Amino acid sequence: MSELLLTLLRLGFLALVWLLVIVAILVLRRDLKAPRDARMLVPARVPRGGQAPAAPRAPKAPKAAKGGARSLVVVEGPLTGTVIPLGAADVTIGRAPDSTLVLDDDYASNNHARISLTGSTWIVTDLGSTNGTWVDRSRITSPTPLSVGHQLKVGRTVLELRK
Repeated sequence: MSELLLTLLRLGFLALVWLLVIVAILVLRRDLKAPRDARMLVPARVPRGGQAPAAPRAPKAPKAAKGGARSLVVVEGPLTGTVIPLGAADVTIGRAPDSTLVLDDDYASNNHARISLTGSTWIVTDLGSTNGTWVDRSRITSPTPLSVGHQLKVGRTVLELRK
């Protein structure tokens, strides 16, 4: 093999390695600049000179939950003030983009907890999270009833059931 061909192969290989490094950096840069999932719930902002925009109407609570909790409110953490209306569908909490409440928290698992309606009682279930799910300062290990006023802690976020 000639010396010229060997040098060209080495330069070609070096160019390929640098191309892969540059592509990896561009992908990382794009991912870091990407906006959060549009389904992520955030508190409403009030414009400076005007009134608060009209909030969309929450779906009515299922008949089995009448008199019980109608919303889940974030009372502590980065999403403080976020209100999730409760209906017949389960509420999932975690870092996964398909969660109902998406948490940007290193202490929350991708699929951390689920809140579901059983009869007329809301039940919180830990989905095998690493740091656990806490109800009123007690770590839960099995599906646990959640009443109005009880606080649910997932990572650094504290949620509360409200009427």
